[in-house]
Amino acid sequence: METKRQLQVAELIKRHFSVVLQNEGGYIYGPEPLVTVTQVKMTPDFNLAKIYLSVYNIEHKQGVILELEEHISRLKQALSGRIRKQMRRIPDIAFFLDDTLDEMYRLRALFDRLHDDHQMGDDSTVQEEE
Repeated sequence: METKRQLQVAELIKRHFSVVLQNEGGYIYGPEPLVTVTQVKMTPDFNLAKIYLSVYNIEHKQGVILELEEHISRLKQALSGRIRKQMRRIPDIAFFLDDTLDEMYRLRALFDRLHDDHQMGDDSTVQEEE
């Protein structure tokens, strides 16, 4: 369970790192991928911010994460410039791929296929029972 302060700092970093990605991201991974910050989790000692990113418009999503890790010092410096007045110590950052939406789309396609193959049950039987 995260403390209230951890949640506040995580939200602060999420907001400001999103802006950093808007400004610096195009130089790092190019204009094609769409990268968004979905969640930030802080460790209890505030020394590490785990930043979860979702990546779209590209097949090799882990490659974008690796490119960001190569430029981690540049990104941390840009983040530091934005939050240094609100925090005593700037945390280290680590990137993780958030594939929650990809999984949701995969499951949705699976359910649609099952529905099209008439393996999900018939809608008329549901209406008759009501």
